[in-house]
Amino acid sequence: MGPQRPTPTITPQILLRAYSMGLFPMAEGADDPSLFWMDPEVRGVFPLGGMVVSRSLAKTVRRDRLAVVVDRDFDAVIAACAEATAGRPDTWINAEIRSLYRRLFDMGYAHTVEAYDGDALVGGLYGVALGAAFFGESMFHRSTDASKVCLLHLAARLRLSGYHLLDTQFVTPHLATLGAIEVPRARYKKRLAEAVRRPGRVEAWDRAPLTGAAVLDILAPPG
Repeated sequence: MGPQRPTPTITPQILLRAYSMGLFPMAEGADDPSLFWMDPEVRGVFPLGGMVVSRSLAKTVRRDRLAVVVDRDFDAVIAACAEATAGRPDTWINAEIRSLYRRLFDMGYAHTVEAYDGDALVGGLYGVALGAAFFGESMFHRSTDASKVCLLHLAARLRLSGYHLLDTQFVTPHLATLGAIEVPRARYKKRLAEAVRRPGRVEAWDRAPLTGAAVLDILAPPG
């Protein structure tokens, strides 16, 4: 893990600049008002052409049991990501993180993918789009596989819209089952520099909802 450097008061513009350099902020806990920069020695990424979809997950996606949309309720998504759960008793999402990313959302840089069962929000994720890179920040689920469904919908939108990098910061066992891999810092920053130089593709977020069948077709390996 890279050095942790305390941050002064930061603005959305500083945050975007940090992302372009391979840095991202975290807090020690929800009640800690300060942030520090992370620059890990190895970085987690999803190869957009190499997402791993199990047979059972593919069946769930194809059934379209959940309605998946983008950018409907940012505040609800980040609040859910910050909730303590049995598997995640502590959170790094503090009030400053919520404020900063809400401002990025209002500016068109932060985005959500949300899963609904009827009117109930049961899963989602949020992150930051910059150039042809997307930096995943956090996700949550209240229904089995809901966060995985959101992640696959995100990957399909990014691939369909010409994105080149899907950053996941760290690789957990959960993310590894979906195809996340670790890359050394130097290689990651080279890929990052290439991705952020490319123009952003707004249709990733403006596009109408995708069906589960379309998501699976988009993410299917070539051949």
